[in-house]
Amino acid sequence: MAKNLTSADKLNILLWVMKDITNNLSKDGLLESFKKILYENLKLNKLLLFVKHGRSWSVEINSCNEDFDYERINVATDLSDFNSITFIDSDDSVFKDFDFIIPIIKEEEPIAYVVVGDSGGEEEGIASSIRNLHFVQTLAMIIVSTIENRRMQEMKKEMEYASRIQTFLFPEESILKQEKRLSLKAFYLSHYQVGGDFYDYAYTDPGNTDEIYFCIADVTGKGISAAMVMSNFQASLQALVGRIHYLPDLIRELNEIVIKNSNYEKFITVFLARYNFVSHELKYVNAGHNPPVMYDFAKKQMSFLSVGGQGVGMIDDPELKEDTIILTSDTRILCYTDGVCEIEKDGEEYYGQRVIENRTVTAKTVSEAVSGIISDLNINKDNDKLADDATILGIDFYVS
Repeated sequence: MAKNLTSADKLNILLWVMKDITNNLSKDGLLESFKKILYENLKLNKLLLFVKHGRSWSVEINSCNEDFDYERINVATDLSDFNSITFIDSDDSVFKDFDFIIPIIKEEEPIAYVVVGDSGGEEEGIASSIRNLHFVQTLAMIIVSTIENRRMQEMKKEMEYASRIQTFLFPEESILKQEKRLSLKAFYLSHYQVGGDFYDYAYTDPGNTDEIYFCIADVTGKGISAAMVMSNFQASLQALVGRIHYLPDLIRELNEIVIKNSNYEKFITVFLARYNFVSHELKYVNAGHNPPVMYDFAKKQMSFLSVGGQGVGMIDDPELKEDTIILTSDTRILCYTDGVCEIEKDGEEYYGQRVIENRTVTAKTVSEAVSGIISDLNINKDNDKLADDATILGIDFYVS
């Protein structure tokens, strides 16, 4: 039969739990303490604890007999209507073997549900249980919140670590720093601590300084999953770019790798190019990416590099075309992701794109062009209006 706790009993239990939390008792230890309190102190011998993690629910405690199939419970449909402590009085309920449903609400959203029962079944036992239910609710809130806070802190540490790792994946500025035939400037800002944007540049063959490749890409989504897909894409690109010279074939090979790793759940827009300093040939493929802006300084002519095909990871055998342009005078190419060009101001839909085009044409150096875009569009960590990762890669090619 359920026991009616005194105020002193409740205080002692809370002090005991807080001591466990202060001593950093493990998640399993805290759940075991919660179960022990309900069993030994409150004499409630049937218990289910459902806890929300992100968008999904898990059963953290199940102390029912073997005949009870808790897996048939769908929290979203069976428990979401319970916003206050509720007595179960229906034999048709999936919880007919229990007595009470206790929702744990935080910021008007349920974060857990405690379902308890007293097998004694006497009215006196039920009455004693009722007097303790708000205490059970408080206790569950403390323990579940502690577990969730720890989980969030651990996730934060993992994100910080992943962010540090991701910074090492971007090319070092020193790779082309001594190259006198171009100037290069890159910028990257992730929406979260890790992101799905990517840029790369290097000599196609370390033993041959007459050709470089450069690339900018954007994977669907944000966060850890996007960063993992992008890091795998980057490693594959660097392994293949020196072996497969025809860019559509290279993109198709990358396409197979991405599909194999993401099963069509992620796709990547990619702009990939090669430039030969001797022939001044620029070969490129635009696989669904925002067309980079190209500006010929002698002709004072702006154009867009849009020839290509579908994004990587979308379909099994994408149709892709390679375009070839011969640079005849000094030329600037400004690549960017949609986190830059889709920035709006005062409701002006194409404001970001207009800023990119204007700075590409008017800036004296590529560094000034990139810095001007960042400044004009207020791209920084403090701007809470930014909705996506923002990446820019600009190159001035010196031809004449």
